[in-house]
Amino acid sequence: MATDTLKRTPGAGGATGGLRRLLLENGALTALIVLVIAMSALSGDFLTTDNLLNVGVQAAVTAVLAFGVTFVIVSAGIDLSVGSVAALSATVLAWTATSHGVPVFIAVLLAVATGIAAGLVNGFLIAYGKLPPFIATLAMLSVARGLSLVISEGSPIPFPDSVSHLGDTLGGWLPVPVLVMIMMGLIAAFVLGRTYIGRSMYAIGGNEEAARLSGLRVKKQKLAIYALSGVFAAVAGIVLASRLSSAQPQAADGYELDAIAAVVIGGASLAGGTGKASGTLIGALILAVLRNGLNLLNVSAFWQQVVIGVVIALAVLFDTLRRKAGATPSAAGASPGGKGKQAGTYALAAVVTVAIVGATSFLHNGSSASADRKMGLSLSTLNNPFFVQIRAGAMAEAKKQGVDLTVTDAQNDASQQANQLQNFTSSGVGAIIVNPVDSDAASNSVKAADKADIPVIAVDRGVNDARTDALVASDNVAGGELAAKSIAEKLGGKGKIVILQGQAGTSAARERAQGFENGLKAFPGIQVVAQQPADFDRTKGLDVMSNLLQAHPDVRGVIAANDEMALGAIKALGSKAGKSVSVVGFDGTPDGLKAVEGGSLYASVAQQPTQLGRIAVDNALKALDGEKVRQTVKVPVKVVTKENVAGFSG
Repeated sequence: MATDTLKRTPGAGGATGGLRRLLLENGALTALIVLVIAMSALSGDFLTTDNLLNVGVQAAVTAVLAFGVTFVIVSAGIDLSVGSVAALSATVLAWTATSHGVPVFIAVLLAVATGIAAGLVNGFLIAYGKLPPFIATLAMLSVARGLSLVISEGSPIPFPDSVSHLGDTLGGWLPVPVLVMIMMGLIAAFVLGRTYIGRSMYAIGGNEEAARLSGLRVKKQKLAIYALSGVFAAVAGIVLASRLSSAQPQAADGYELDAIAAVVIGGASLAGGTGKASGTLIGALILAVLRNGLNLLNVSAFWQQVVIGVVIALAVLFDTLRRKAGATPSAAGASPGGKGKQAGTYALAAVVTVAIVGATSFLHNGSSASADRKMGLSLSTLNNPFFVQIRAGAMAEAKKQGVDLTVTDAQNDASQQANQLQNFTSSGVGAIIVNPVDSDAASNSVKAADKADIPVIAVDRGVNDARTDALVASDNVAGGELAAKSIAEKLGGKGKIVILQGQAGTSAARERAQGFENGLKAFPGIQVVAQQPADFDRTKGLDVMSNLLQAHPDVRGVIAANDEMALGAIKALGSKAGKSVSVVGFDGTPDGLKAVEGGSLYASVAQQPTQLGRIAVDNALKALDGEKVRQTVKVPVKVVTKENVAGFSG
């Protein structure tokens, strides 16, 4: 056998051979140990109790999702729908409990039932409809996300307080999400190693036809397997929404890929037949340690994606090499004494890690003396020129003031931003500046920073239900009124227009929409024929405007809640833009100002994003020094047209 060959290879005997086998058979654990040691050596902020608990919290949702995906992958399937099912389940809970007064206990059961129903549909399509798992679960990904948006009407729904405690801590230090992760991991391990359905998963994954011929009811087992995946997705969605204090219809977007990555990194094979819950947990922890450590080291979010992709590729490559070397793991619980050996391996790994990490900690003694000159800036996205300009202004002011500024990109993911804010808090920065992805979802993280006596400055968007030392923003309502007045006067006070709205749930979107509404009241001849969200995104602005033109070809004007959506609308309008159709944007970004100069964009209600960033850093320093800062700092806005664009600088 391959294993015998491995054991008897010349030079592989003794301690060297034992170490080689240990590394081959526990590749994910080895990688985790190396990562922890490396991050401890590179960052003095990594090896703290608070930060290690943060890593656990940040791994929790991915791990719970991944436990469910483990069942599917072990049986040689795939489930791409778990992220959307998680969002749908949380939305159902919040919608029924908050909007319809359903008792919370029943609402929780309905949320879990939603996950089971989605899993059963997946299983039915695969087992009885003969659809490939990839296609069936891809369809459910779209359906579940769409239903979540329909139920919530695109806006976050407040989560019941009694369930939100799942995002809290016990005794003021032990995070509940970590306990949920451990509990769900134990359940997954029990199912895989001690139950009939667990053995069925390995049998189906190893050879489905042989399993069927041996009398196993494969179709019914697949129904149960995907239903289990749905249950774990529902629990993950509830935990995530609890952390954010709201059910976000766009929550957990892309998390299915992280879940699959965690399972593969943990040693499972996409070909089926192998995998275990402990490996999946290690895989989720590896992803969390990577993201946490790279945040602390101020590595760009773009490079973080590159690093994580390389890690996944290396994990699969290592798995291939391991199999060639004959170190393929068996099914859970398949070998006598295996569990004792595994426990011993983990204990040895823990001892080695503690010893090495303890030694590296001496490298950082006294290294954080100037923590009060460190700041963290979490931006909602860096894929939008407006926020890139905020970063530029903040970095310029930080350099001028001698401040060490760490900038992170939440990539429009509220949960990722919550992780970043927690990392800032645990690393002991002097102040935090946040541009919220969602004004409600940022509240818990801001409260934690406030509890740690860290000043928080909100920029461009406010934070709901939490105290911030200052909000540095343009007057979005006044700006919206100026945009409405500009388009109405351009059209002579009459005509049909459409409005492209911003991302639901953000204060900027709400305030600008309110401004549009207020401003248009003075012009009864202006008819708003459609209002649709395009999420502050140029591509979505193009798509939404293209669709609206089919229903309203006679539209004469467009108001967009930012320049990016306005530029997308201009692309959809083609030759009509600036001639038969006037478009007004918001923000005064470089691309927007070029379009104004070229005549395709009639006007942009220009903010001064570089000033927003500069003033945010200045106010953060004042708060650190104990100086009184204004609760709201308004940066003026200005309507920029072709006549005055040459003299404007953002």
